[in-house]
Amino acid sequence: MIDGLIILIVIVLLFFALKGSVKHFKGEGSCCGGGSSLLRTEEKPLNGPVVAERKVSIGGMHCENCAETVKRAIDSIDGVSCTVDLKNDVAAVRMDRSVDDIVIKRKIEEAGYSVNSIEQG
Repeated sequence: MIDGLIILIVIVLLFFALKGSVKHFKGEGSCCGGGSSLLRTEEKPLNGPVVAERKVSIGGMHCENCAETVKRAIDSIDGVSCTVDLKNDVAAVRMDRSVDDIVIKRKIEEAGYSVNSIEQG
């Protein structure tokens, strides 16, 4: 009897864990420790004219909070502003000065995501 009860509890716990995992990977609900209330929609203003643009393909983003984390990481670079397209896993990066691609890649990787490619904008 006790074994049956333990098995039932384990099955219920697995059900809820699987349900939460499916929502996480579909990008529903909050993941990665944050919710939609943390999202910022405005674009960081640049100090000068745009002199270069990059299209960065990013791996590992699952939800809006992931996209916002990537945006904050890229925006933390002086002279750089970006918008992140979660649907296509791409960041459009604009620069008002010359910034090496490795700097952008390093910031994204420090935030916990991977860079698949960086192309001229």
